[in-house]
Amino acid sequence: MNKQFLQCGRYRLPIGEEHGTPLVMGILNVTPDSFSDGGQFHSLDLALSRAEQMIADGVDIIDIGGESSRPGAEPLPLDEELRRVMPLIYALRDCGKPLSIDTYKTEVMREAIAAGADMINDINGFRAEGALRVVNESECALCIMHMQRDPQTMQAGPQYTDVTREVIEFLGERIGALRSEGVELERICIDPGFGFGKTLQHNLTLLKDLGRMARELDAPVLAGLSRKSMIGAITGKPIEQRLGGSLAAALSAIAHGARIVRVHDVAATVDAIKVWQAVETMKKDSK
Repeated sequence: MNKQFLQCGRYRLPIGEEHGTPLVMGILNVTPDSFSDGGQFHSLDLALSRAEQMIADGVDIIDIGGESSRPGAEPLPLDEELRRVMPLIYALRDCGKPLSIDTYKTEVMREAIAAGADMINDINGFRAEGALRVVNESECALCIMHMQRDPQTMQAGPQYTDVTREVIEFLGERIGALRSEGVELERICIDPGFGFGKTLQHNLTLLKDLGRMARELDAPVLAGLSRKSMIGAITGKPIEQRLGGSLAAALSAIAHGARIVRVHDVAATVDAIKVWQAVETMKKDSK
């Protein structure tokens, strides 16, 4: 991966390895039914307090989501998603941190961009009708994620012949679609979609191959592993006890090539990365 910066709306974020510390994206769900923190930040005041805490904890990007994409989740009506996320975008757009919107709906993308969002994080890879045109008219960063099928059916026996190759091929096709609309490469990052139509073995294989993805697609990798079922499968811990496993997964993702990690626990992740980075710096200096 040769890119040094990610153009993220009003911000230019360093993502090259020589720039050092990977970026931490903090998850801010304003949903009553998210798999991990559903309902905790459903009101505007609670969500704003959570965002303020993440900023104090050292977050680099705030990722706002109004619709749960947990396995089996039903689609949310457009009006309800807009009602949940738009007041928060308006309230946070001058907070000093890039705002990412986690959505696959074209109209939500359009409204969020107009309100000041800096990044669109799309689990559907910008395949919705009109999505490519809407995002091309902005300077937002665009995160393309891979998902097999949809949230309702994605975990019903996911199968691949070669999971890494198939994910790379999908992401490469979507990068090509964005590029054909005139989207600059420095606006694009990729997410293999851990847990989105993958078994534990698929997830572990993709984690091991993050560096390969970054090299073959020449794009920074965003890894979202925080509190997911693969952590529970490995540790045997329920969602509320997956901090240790999530930190290990984030550091493993970084060690294998991720430049952005999407997490629930910002403060603990920032600290873990600082320690990891100090050791890595020492290793480089001693060569």
